[in-house]
Amino acid sequence: MKSIRLHPGKERSLLKRHPWVFEGSIASGRADAGETVRVEASDGQFLAWGAYSPASLIRVRAWSFDSAERIDAAFFSRRILRALALRERLAIASDALRLVHGEADGLPGLIVDRYGDTLCAQFLAAGVERWKAVIADALLAATGCTRLYERSDASVRELEGLAPASGWLRKPASDGGATAITIREHDWRLTVDVAQGHKTGYYLDQRDNRLRFSELVRQFGCRRVFNGYSYTGGFSVAALAGGAEHVLSVDSSAPALARASEHVALNGFDASRHEALDADVNASLRRFIDEGATFDAIVLDPPKFAPTAAHAERAARAYKDINRLAFKLLAPGGLLFTFSCSGGVDASLFHKIVAGAGLDAGVDGHLLERLEAAPDHPTTVTFPEGEYLKGLAILKQ
Repeated sequence: MKSIRLHPGKERSLLKRHPWVFEGSIASGRADAGETVRVEASDGQFLAWGAYSPASLIRVRAWSFDSAERIDAAFFSRRILRALALRERLAIASDALRLVHGEADGLPGLIVDRYGDTLCAQFLAAGVERWKAVIADALLAATGCTRLYERSDASVRELEGLAPASGWLRKPASDGGATAITIREHDWRLTVDVAQGHKTGYYLDQRDNRLRFSELVRQFGCRRVFNGYSYTGGFSVAALAGGAEHVLSVDSSAPALARASEHVALNGFDASRHEALDADVNASLRRFIDEGATFDAIVLDPPKFAPTAAHAERAARAYKDINRLAFKLLAPGGLLFTFSCSGGVDASLFHKIVAGAGLDAGVDGHLLERLEAAPDHPTTVTFPEGEYLKGLAILKQ
């Protein structure tokens, strides 16, 4: 077993069970991509077993802090079964859910979502890439599924020195390989394409927030709803289910908007209650303000503006601008659901940005709730970086 020894004082994060070791913390030692290494303090004390990544600034991702544990096929089976046991206890109201959430489930770099009878996985780090075949077999054995699609096409693989990879990892020979799947979310039906959709096919992390939005749309009698960065219309369906008379879905992807309209029909809503607009959200907000339009509820769920803290300042300006425009466009007493999925913007900073947007718009609002990812996307005490999705539900005064 190869060893990695740290500089003096650099063992503190591992002693607190944080799973990352950065390049600058390492005094000596190296290994092949994904190879399991013994991580030691400067005095030789055992700290962790981890996966080595020679191309990444995160040079080692810890598998285990137990010196007696062996990183083998049985290890991955145990971790997957533990992750599934947590989801069983959560009693999620959907047949689509996240089964493995990377570091939070003790499997750094591995994301696995389930859509009905199909699994979709992302192998985003050198360690899980090396163990891919073993992990694939363990996933099928643990879930009873026979279909596993890989969507390892996220840009973070480049940081690991890994090329993008997509396609079927496992499926029966008689299976035609259809990638479009219909799922149930609460009382709604939605379609997902694991080969073409964002992430592994859909934004499962917003599942509970969509339900809450539906409830608040009904509670506050929101008639006209603007869904910005709507993707395939999950929040649009939620608004219609909450009694909205008209929902406008705005996105820059025509295929996503087409699927949003399909979702409206799939759930039995009159097509006249929904409008899909292929346009820039920022420009659309400005245009509607100029036209004197108002909305009773607005959702802003933009893509990641700040992938790291280094991009936070630029992202803050973008978040502030769209929220300022939304505040102006909301009718008095209107509902704003606003989100950031940027890891470089924490919940406290996001709140300050939105507060600044309200100040610039000359309005105030009541903070109804703080919003986060659904519980099958857990955050652990020792890995706060996992808390990437944050949101606010605000009632405009």
